[in-house]
Amino acid sequence: MPLAEGGPAAAPPARALRWDGARLELLDQTRLPDREIWLTPAGAEEVAVAIERLAVRGAPNIGIAAAYGLAMEVTATPGLGTLEAAWERLRTSRPTAVNLGWAVDRVRAAALAAGPARMAAAAREQAQAIHAWEDEASALLCAAGAGLLRDLVPAREPVRVLTHCNTGALATGGTGSALGVIAELARHRAVEVLACETRPLLQGARLTAWELGRLGIPHALLVDGAAAGLIARGEVDAVIVGCDRVAANGDTANKVGTYAHALAAGAAGIPFLVAGPTSSIDPHIAHGDDIAIEERDAREVTHVAGSPTAPLGTQARNPAFDVTPARLITALVTERGVARPVEPRTVGALVPVAEPVA
Repeated sequence: MPLAEGGPAAAPPARALRWDGARLELLDQTRLPDREIWLTPAGAEEVAVAIERLAVRGAPNIGIAAAYGLAMEVTATPGLGTLEAAWERLRTSRPTAVNLGWAVDRVRAAALAAGPARMAAAAREQAQAIHAWEDEASALLCAAGAGLLRDLVPAREPVRVLTHCNTGALATGGTGSALGVIAELARHRAVEVLACETRPLLQGARLTAWELGRLGIPHALLVDGAAAGLIARGEVDAVIVGCDRVAANGDTANKVGTYAHALAAGAAGIPFLVAGPTSSIDPHIAHGDDIAIEERDAREVTHVAGSPTAPLGTQARNPAFDVTPARLITALVTERGVARPVEPRTVGALVPVAEPVA
């Protein structure tokens, strides 16, 4: 397959957000790859809007950004009323990714426990601890995932890996989840990546290809509908994706189109891996049927860059995610280890008993 050879080796690692101790900056991912525009939200409302319009995206990074948004809000206007209103606004900005609630709940709890005099400081400290925790989790799960892929894929080079949506540094703490695993594997074996474009918002075409270019990893972009045929033709050795929410039984919600890749991988007998931090596991949801699936604006389907691609008045469905049953997942890779097979016992063993952040 024709492959892009990546960008210059000296390209700095991608970053999705920056925090200087008081101010948050968010890379506006709706403007990539054409322009790198940094936003400077003033508080919870502007962070929530950035999350809703996908300027910041990826389950772990949504949680990190929301944590900082809540901390900035109570720093600007300390008080219980401010804390509760900002917490509720951020928590409901996107429904599917569990990391969002996971993060803001911890910032809120830390602020409440600290009391009025230290509320703002405690909120900032907790947000920073969440950010550091996600960075460390990324490094650990990338090492575990790369090791698992080396074991699962025959000793051939290059290893041909298919991925969906964007799961690199733009989506998570650290270097990424699924894309971070691929980057770590590329340090040990030659790798070629097939990146699905990920309709309707093209996170694969706009963001994953951009990150792969910066990493210097050979890759080719393909339309989502081409993946199953290439898998069936033996052109893919493994599929690896991220996750927005994992139910207690291992059913996994991820960007829409993931389920089709899992079915194709199962039919072809190749590994289908899910990679993500344990902050994406929701032990309170028994199975995938209970995961709320976000339905986004139909114009994302009927228009591209503001121009209509369907007759005016056409109705459209736009589920942002689908759920892959645990039985189709070869392994769930996290910073605390690997669930294999993916079932309630193995997933439950990965959930921390104690709080994982300060």
